[in-house]
Amino acid sequence: MNKNHLTAALIIVIFVAFTGFIAIKNKQSTVLNVLSPTELEINKTNDKTTGSNEIICVDGIEAFSLAPEDYFVKKYSNTLKINKIDIISLGYLAQEYAQKTLTNNKISVIYTPKSDHKCKYAKIKINGMQYSTLLANNGYGFANGGIINTKNFNKNLENARKLNLVILNHHSNKYHTLDCPYGNAAHDSIVIPQKQLPKNAKPCKFCHEINKQLKHINKGNSYITNKFRVIIPPLQVTEGKLKIFMTDFTGNLKPNTSCETTVCKQLIGMINSSKSTIDIAAYGYDNIPKITSALTTAKSRGVKIRYVYDGTYKSLNDHYKDNHIITDLAEISNSDKTNSKTQSNIIMHNKFIIFDNKAVFTGSLNLSRSGLSDYDVNDIVIIDSTEIANLYKQEFEQMLSGKFHNQKVKLNTPRQYIIGNSVVEIYFSPKDKVDNRIIELIDNANNYIYIPTFLITHKEISDALVKARQKGVDVRLIIDANSTSTRNTKHRQLRANGIILKTENYAGKLHTKTMIIDDIYTITGSMNFSNSGVNKNDENIIIIKNTQIAKAHKNFFLYLWTIIPNKYLKYNARPESKESIGSCSDGIDNNFNGKIDIEEEACKMN
Repeated sequence: MNKNHLTAALIIVIFVAFTGFIAIKNKQSTVLNVLSPTELEINKTNDKTTGSNEIICVDGIEAFSLAPEDYFVKKYSNTLKINKIDIISLGYLAQEYAQKTLTNNKISVIYTPKSDHKCKYAKIKINGMQYSTLLANNGYGFANGGIINTKNFNKNLENARKLNLVILNHHSNKYHTLDCPYGNAAHDSIVIPQKQLPKNAKPCKFCHEINKQLKHINKGNSYITNKFRVIIPPLQVTEGKLKIFMTDFTGNLKPNTSCETTVCKQLIGMINSSKSTIDIAAYGYDNIPKITSALTTAKSRGVKIRYVYDGTYKSLNDHYKDNHIITDLAEISNSDKTNSKTQSNIIMHNKFIIFDNKAVFTGSLNLSRSGLSDYDVNDIVIIDSTEIANLYKQEFEQMLSGKFHNQKVKLNTPRQYIIGNSVVEIYFSPKDKVDNRIIELIDNANNYIYIPTFLITHKEISDALVKARQKGVDVRLIIDANSTSTRNTKHRQLRANGIILKTENYAGKLHTKTMIIDDIYTITGSMNFSNSGVNKNDENIIIIKNTQIAKAHKNFFLYLWTIIPNKYLKYNARPESKESIGSCSDGIDNNFNGKIDIEEEACKMN
C-alpha cells in the first residue's frame, strides 16, 4: 500500500470516528422537566421548548411516584407490607431525587421498540451511568420486580413516614389526606408536607376530624395557627417613630383590590390624616378603589398631591395602566419617559410617599393589587421624622423637575439620623453608590447574613457574601422563583461556593429587597441587589441599626425558610406550576410568557 493509500485510509478512519462522535453527541438531550421519576420532558432541539415527541418514559424500571397506578399499589403493598400512603410518600422522595439528578442535566437517550399513548420508551444514561440502576440502587425503583438495596429502601420509608404529606387543592384551598377520594378531584392539586400549607387552608371535612376547640396558642411574641404548622412571627414591629410591616404571601393566593390588609389600611389612614401635601414617587399605580377615593377626598379638602412615576418610551408598554388616575388628581406630575428604547430600560423604581413633609411611607411595596393585598412578600417602613421627610423631599423635587437617574445631583444633606433607639441611614440610587456601604456591612458580619430578596445579580455584593461564608458566617438567601432565569443571576455561583439558597414556591412574588446582619442591621427599601439597582435606577435604601427590628426581620426570614421545602435548596421551583402554590389558579401570568393558569403546560400536568 503506497503513501497515498495510507493517507486516504487514515482520512476515512478519522471521518468515521468524527461521525461517530457527532452521532453520540447528537443523542445528548437536556431534561427540561421531570413529570415523574420515570417520565421526562427532554429538549432534543435546543429550542428551550418541549414538543409531543420529546416526552420519554424510562424503560426497564418501575418506580414510586406521586400518582401510582392501581396495579402498582396492589402489587407492592402486598409484597412490601406497605400501604398507599407509604407508596405516595416514597413517590414524593423519588420525585425529589429525580428532579435533583436530572433537571437541566444532559442525558444519553437510546430508544427501545416499546411505546404507548403517553410516550416513547428509552434507556437513558447520565454521567455514563444507567439512570434506572441509580433509581433502583437508591431504593426508589424496582429491577426485575424486587428491591435491589433493602437498606436504602428502609431508610427512605422511614423518612417518607415523617413527611406528613397532604393533598392541597389550590382552587378550593382545602387539604386532604393522601387516600382521600376528593384529594385529586381538581386539576390543580398538589402533594406537599402539611407544614407548608397556606395559613388559611381548610381541612376537608370528609377525611379530617376538625377540632373545633383548637385556638391560637400564645408563644411569647409568636403564635401557632394550627397544631400542624410552623410558628408565625409577628408581622409588625414599632420602635419609637419607626414602624415596620412585613407581608406574608402564604395567606392570600390571589391578588385583589379590596384593601382589607393591614398595610393598605395603614396607607389609607395616612392619606386620610394628611393636611397639606402628599408627594408620591411610585413605580406605578393599580387602581385600588379605596385609595383612589381617599386621594380624591384629600384633594377636595385642599391637600396638594404631586406624583412622580416610571414611564416607557411607548406608553402602551407601561407596566401600570392606571397612572392617569393619580396624574388627574395631582397638581403636578412627571415621569422618566424617554424617546430612547435603550434608556427606557432604566426605571424610576422608588416606592415612597411623603405626608405633610413630616412622615415617609416607603419600602419594597408597589401601589398594586398584588402588593396591597399581601399576595407578595414586601417590607414596608414608616418613618415619622421631619428631617428624613425633608431629605426624601429633596430627592422627590429633583425627579419632579425632570432630573431622573444619573441626571440628578448627589444630595449633600446628612444621611445618618438618630430616631429614638435606632440609627437610620438613607441613600438614593444611582448617585450614592450604596453598594460600597452594603459590602462594608457584609465584610464586618460575624454571625449571620439572611437575605430574602427578589433577585441577586450584583457581582461585588455576591463576591462579598462568598467571602463572608468562607470566614464562617451563616449566609442564607431566599429568592423569587422567576429570578433563577434572570440575566446575570448569581444564585448558581452562590450555591457553588457553599451558600445555602432556596427558591420560593408560592404564587406571589418574594418582592422584598432585604438583608439582615447579626441581630444589628436591617437593609431594606426599593433597590434590588443588582447593578441596575445600584448604578442606574432611581431607588431609595434604608439601613436601620436596631436590635429589635433586626430580630423581627430575622424571625420572619426563618419562618419563610421553614415553610419552603428543602428540595428547593437545589431544585428551582417553576413560577407558574403546581410547585408554586396557588399559581395555577390566581389569574396571573406569573412567568410573563403570555399564558395564565390552566393555559400553562406545567399547570395541566397530573
